[in-house]
Amino acid sequence: MTIRVLLADDQALLRSAFRVLVDSEPDMEVVGEASEGAQAVRLAKEQRADVVLMDIRMPGTDGLAATRLISADPALDQVRVVILTTFEVDDYVVQSLRAGASGFLGKGSEPEELLNAIRIAAGGEALLSPAATKGLIARFLAQGDADDGRDPIRSARLDALTGREREVLVQVAGGHSNDEIAERLQVSPLTVKTHVNRAMAKLGARDRAQLVVIAYESGLVRPRVD
Repeated sequence: MTIRVLLADDQALLRSAFRVLVDSEPDMEVVGEASEGAQAVRLAKEQRADVVLMDIRMPGTDGLAATRLISADPALDQVRVVILTTFEVDDYVVQSLRAGASGFLGKGSEPEELLNAIRIAAGGEALLSPAATKGLIARFLAQGDADDGRDPIRSARLDALTGREREVLVQVAGGHSNDEIAERLQVSPLTVKTHVNRAMAKLGARDRAQLVVIAYESGLVRPRVD
């Protein structure tokens, strides 16, 4: 199946470079380009995009607002957003994850990293590593929140999870793949996938990236301070 990619960046030269790169791959194609967020939301729906490569800083509706609009629209629940940012670790990144992005990638990444990011996002995985360290993400998630950063509502929702689902959620928050989690917990990758899907359904998460946010905001996983 061909991955349908939408490019959202206010710099035409960058969009052109991304288009050449993406269209060179046999399993993906660029289905549209947007120079600002509102246009990206509209094209995501019109062109039935699978993945949106979204710049944060754009005129008019920025990438953060556009990501929120996409994640809030039931008609776009299969669309995955990968944030492209000049600074891989900043507050905008965390806001993007909270808004519903599947992850983020630095604009200075290698071409193969970008192509891999598209495939990862299209497959429903969270693009949080290796460029983004979980410790830094955790610190940002804790900033600006009351007390220790714990969200009481999300903490209560964790009660719906089984003990094994909590274990898997902790591993997901650590940035581990299904295969890695399976090895750590000595179960099959299929079992891990089942637990992940059940946790997503119970917690109302779009994808693994949202599970990571919930794990930190609920207090299940504590921010690192080193």
